[in-house]
Amino acid sequence: MKAKKPFQPDWSEEPPAPGSYRSIFKYGDPSGFKHPSGKWYAMLKEEFGLNDRDFAIRQNEGRAPLALERPPRLAEPQMAALAAIVGAENVTADEYARTRHAYGKTSEEMIELSRGVVREIADLVVHPRHKEDVRRIVAYCHAERIPIVVFSGGSSVTLGLRPVKGGITLVVSTHMNRFLELNEENQTARVQPGIFGPAYEKTLNQAPERLRAGRRYTGGHFPQSFEYSTVGGWVLTLGSGQASSYYGDAADLVVSLEMVTPAGDIRTLDYPATATGPKVADLIKGSEGAFGVLVEVTLRVYRHMPANRRHFSFMFPSWPQAVEASREIAQGEFGRPAVYRISDPEETDRGLKLYGMPRLVDRFLQKRGFAPMARCLCLGSVEGDRDYTRLVTRKIRRVARRYGAASLGGYASRKWARTRYSEPYMREDLNDFGITLDTLEAAVNWDRLMALHWGVREYIKERPRTICMTHASHFYPQGTNLYFIFIGRFDDVGEYRRFQAGIIDRIQAHGGSLSHHHGVGRLLAPWIESHLGGTSMDVLRALKGHFDPHEVMNPGGLLGLDLEDRDRRTP
Repeated sequence: MKAKKPFQPDWSEEPPAPGSYRSIFKYGDPSGFKHPSGKWYAMLKEEFGLNDRDFAIRQNEGRAPLALERPPRLAEPQMAALAAIVGAENVTADEYARTRHAYGKTSEEMIELSRGVVREIADLVVHPRHKEDVRRIVAYCHAERIPIVVFSGGSSVTLGLRPVKGGITLVVSTHMNRFLELNEENQTARVQPGIFGPAYEKTLNQAPERLRAGRRYTGGHFPQSFEYSTVGGWVLTLGSGQASSYYGDAADLVVSLEMVTPAGDIRTLDYPATATGPKVADLIKGSEGAFGVLVEVTLRVYRHMPANRRHFSFMFPSWPQAVEASREIAQGEFGRPAVYRISDPEETDRGLKLYGMPRLVDRFLQKRGFAPMARCLCLGSVEGDRDYTRLVTRKIRRVARRYGAASLGGYASRKWARTRYSEPYMREDLNDFGITLDTLEAAVNWDRLMALHWGVREYIKERPRTICMTHASHFYPQGTNLYFIFIGRFDDVGEYRRFQAGIIDRIQAHGGSLSHHHGVGRLLAPWIESHLGGTSMDVLRALKGHFDPHEVMNPGGLLGLDLEDRDRRTP
């Protein structure tokens, strides 16, 4: 008699119907899915006190067609004037398009949309063809006091795309997505802001074939949202990629840029370095559309030498040993890995259940004292010249051994690299059964890391039946980041928001930054003044007043620039 197969939930493999709520919050490829493994499913049941019956029927999937009756509030002459600038085919007042371009990928947005709740949307969606269109649109909207929210990839996880005051959503990725120039002599690339990560990287990798270049190049920027985010979004939210420990964060890659503002155009110079006063380009990086519209950016690029890439992975006996080894590697001055990650004990344990570990390897590690819920996984890779990658890999291995690590070879790192872009797909599976997965991240100095890790975990774990997994994945001589992943069941979106706010409070109280690489948006805006200080915020408000005197550029609390007093948070 055949053994009965264990029950598995009916995880959705049905692409969302066009025009549905789910098609708005679905991440990435409409036909892309990644489901929890059998071990993860067992863990979820145990953690949340559920059984197979609780996973028998999916709920709140958001598969109904979007149903709204919200006519545009712009006057007919205003809509006609905008259509005259870009062409009638590049504007739409369709309610689905207005909603789709008003949303990013936060858990809050997914929860609400799956239940048919729609917040603010724009009055018109406009697709500029080139920067002259942008100039005319910005000038017109400035004169007419029409708010503008810029949409590019739509992967924001900070509520950065919400048109709180209506107006227009300006979609720059439809047409303004070209690779403009590769300068091999200067080793730079000039692009339009709406170019997506894969198109940018493929052009660089295939530069000899596509651009008649003498070498192959890489941009070096690979966030988890790489496939569905744009170069402009990386720069304007101060993004960071998986290989940032070697290549730098998005802001580090910028050589020069061009932005259209209501006060006029800004075009910074493309020198490798200057001593000509405060750098205006640095004021634009991270501005998230509050000052104007980015229309071009020139970036550093690097020689692409994938044949020299070396993968490594280790298991450390404990979190303190993993942290100390990582600090030594970051401060060792022998070179840096491209990818480098350490997972805390809970993430290591749950990650091994998700990806699987051969039993023989597990037994071997346990016999050597690498106990579950104490051991910590480290993954990484080194890129560059062959002699360089050999040297750095050898040095990392020596440091890891000194702190008690066991080498796992390169297999775990390669396996992670193959699946790193598919992790966000699991959120929808969990949401279908009333489970919310979300993340918050913070930069932290080495001397505050342990306190931050303990303090945030303490708050999250005080809530019954809540998972908290943490890793560090961006390293500097002065510190790193902590990326907190929390999973729980919430009665409603209000309970979820309150819990999320409590985590942010705890991050700030224990010396973490409000954000390491996701930007600020409207999600973190209530805390920004207490984080930066009143004088710094006065400077940012003065810049806002200069660039955007009528406050048409992404108004409604973005970056905390025009928050009402009642919305501000203090430590």
